[in-house]
Amino acid sequence: MVGLMGRVTGTIGPGLVGEVIVRVRGGAEHFLAHAADGTGRIECGTVVMVVEHLPPRTVYVTRAYDS
Repeated sequence: MVGLMGRVTGTIGPGLVGEVIVRVRGGAEHFLAHAADGTGRIECGTVVMVVEHLPPRTVYVTRAYDS
């Protein structure tokens, strides 16, 4: 999971548990998501990279591109 790219489908931010969709195991799956830095807000549609995976369905992400 670590290093895979995904797209935010539910806003991620302080006090919010967001959601991302990631292409994995030949399909696309949704995961609960938190910002890796713990303080940033990441809006829907943003491309992110998984930096940590906590099984079964939680990931920590960071923006894939500075924009």
